[in-house]
Amino acid sequence: MTTQTLLVELLTEELPPKALKTLGAAFAEGVSKGLASRDFLESEAKQVSFASPRRLAVAISHVRSESLERKVVTKLMPISVALDASGKPTPALKKKLQSLGVQDDASFDSNFSLRVSRKQDGKNEVLTYTDLATGSKLVVGLMSAVEESIEKLPIPKVMSYQRTDALTGMEKTEKFVRPVHGLLAMHGSDVITIGALGLVASNTTQGHRFQGEKNITLAHADEYEAKLESAGNVIASFDKRRAEIERQLRQQAAQQNARLETGEIYEELLDEVAALVEYPTVYVGTFEQEFLEVPQECLTLTMRANQKYFPLFDVEGKLTNKFLIVSNMRLDDPHNIVEGNERVIRPRLSDARFFFDQDRKQKLEAYLPKLANVVYHNKLGSQGERGHRLVAIAGDIARLIGAPVEQAQRAAQLSKADLVTDMVGEFPELQGVMGRYYALHDQEPREVADAIEDHYKPRFAGDTLPRGLVGCAVALADKLETLAGLFGIGQMPTGDKDPFALRRAALGVIRILVERDLPVKLAQLVGSAFAAFQGKVSAAQNELETFIFQRMEGFLRDQSYTAIEIDSVLSMQPGQLNLVPRQLAAVRAFMQLPEAESLAAANKRVANILKKNEQAGGMPTHADESKLVEAAERGLFDALKRTAPAATALLKSQDFTGYLKSFAVLKAPVDAFFDNVMVMSDDAGLRNNRLALLYELRAAMNQVADISRLAAQ
Repeated sequence: MTTQTLLVELLTEELPPKALKTLGAAFAEGVSKGLASRDFLESEAKQVSFASPRRLAVAISHVRSESLERKVVTKLMPISVALDASGKPTPALKKKLQSLGVQDDASFDSNFSLRVSRKQDGKNEVLTYTDLATGSKLVVGLMSAVEESIEKLPIPKVMSYQRTDALTGMEKTEKFVRPVHGLLAMHGSDVITIGALGLVASNTTQGHRFQGEKNITLAHADEYEAKLESAGNVIASFDKRRAEIERQLRQQAAQQNARLETGEIYEELLDEVAALVEYPTVYVGTFEQEFLEVPQECLTLTMRANQKYFPLFDVEGKLTNKFLIVSNMRLDDPHNIVEGNERVIRPRLSDARFFFDQDRKQKLEAYLPKLANVVYHNKLGSQGERGHRLVAIAGDIARLIGAPVEQAQRAAQLSKADLVTDMVGEFPELQGVMGRYYALHDQEPREVADAIEDHYKPRFAGDTLPRGLVGCAVALADKLETLAGLFGIGQMPTGDKDPFALRRAALGVIRILVERDLPVKLAQLVGSAFAAFQGKVSAAQNELETFIFQRMEGFLRDQSYTAIEIDSVLSMQPGQLNLVPRQLAAVRAFMQLPEAESLAAANKRVANILKKNEQAGGMPTHADESKLVEAAERGLFDALKRTAPAATALLKSQDFTGYLKSFAVLKAPVDAFFDNVMVMSDDAGLRNNRLALLYELRAAMNQVADISRLAAQ
């Protein structure tokens, strides 16, 4: 048995670029796992994934030519059935063993002691049979592993095509993401003649479609990557190709004294371009300076989305009239490529300029009547109707957070108008962005224009928040109207399904309230959103508030708070979400006190006692000082009376940490109370008064968090 590098490649027509990276990783992982499950891999085996526009491949080191023998343990039957009274095998056991290959009495006798053993299985003792499964040839295991990997690939859309099967010579229909024209499988220097997708494996691959050798024969699996690059002009590794593109992009940008974009948009474009080329080269293109009069968001979007170009910016972040082209051709004289791309981009930029000029021929407000013809939701009306609701909600929120009401209502009124402009009709990604430009052109206040763009924010995790209070008011209105409307018609998310992105909307509400520190109660916001529907949807305020608290829990976990800390605060259903981080910081500080553990445990004990009394009926809430007969209960009463006023003052000033720490002095009287006082006295008057004292203690301590939930489980 030999151990060598295994190489498998599917040579295809051009694969979908947005899926290539995922397909390459999944194919490699599938083949590797398939071989590992069949005992073909040594412990030090490593896989390397390759993915280019025309191939998916994997190289795996330390692959055995034969799988290892392995023990196979089969549960036979309970001992009570398998053995007779004298401990001899019953006919039932003999029959079972014969089915496993033990055919005669002599063989049975010799195998019984060697391969049959007792094992406890739950409450029963059973017999098991141990056999050795012989190893299989790599060709068998690899065939199965490749077939399984192909079957499980996350293919976005399957393509059917006809092929003459290489093994049978018969015409058949194959299904894959794109037609496959070559299959390579090698173990070291040996070809593994597996079959897949109507093809039989060889040791031949192909280079670059135009600039590499058409057929490249490999002598060994280990030379695949290097020979493809040297003879085929193909960088087979997706990650290496992407890194090379980025290196060239940064080099060219520096030579032009310019900058590239940053962030998610840039990374996604880089991934996509890496999936479009096999031997990348970056060239610089230019366009006419006059196009820069168009908003740069329009120009950069058409460059990225339609042509896969990388726009270049000056040191101040303004778009220049230069862009970078990632070509699949490496030429000494690339002027034809550059000029061709420059010719292609001009009509795109001209279209953007035409849309921009046409849209500005009338004011943004003039587009509002058209919104009546744009369906928002078949049960919630048109975008025009939605706009009226947004005005009402934004006005309410502006009053609550201290934003200019008229500006918030004006921004809400105009917020959806750009949906029916030519520019947004061509580039939906620019909704809000174009509304801002058109509002500024109409000389609307800058706060209104900014809010029109910002009311969609935050659009995704890590996105920026609205710039000012007007934008916050409209953004909250937009998200809460969506949430209230869809909850009101029963369209809540279920499981992993969230077609209306309601979880994202709820997280947006949370981020704005918390990160902008807006002192407004969640119930007021949700109530305003439902009121705007004027009874046309069901009142689902409680359900929506619960949903937002659930999203708040996830938001706080991402801020590195523990589940116990979060539960202690959110279980109180805090009215203002902006205060929650400060409450959590107070809880964390409280837990550092030496008295914290004891007070939390006592609080939990109090909670349990009061809960039982609630279930029995009746809950006294104020202790009568004249009925305090034990020194320990009077001591707790006096300590609480001394502590509570100062704690209340700290709470009102929102010094939550000071508030919780102030109760540290209660440790000794609380401990003494539980050591010396019988709460559940036979005397109903004493019992009720002691319960009332505990109620006051718990009520005083649990204004910021439920301390009982911090106790050790």
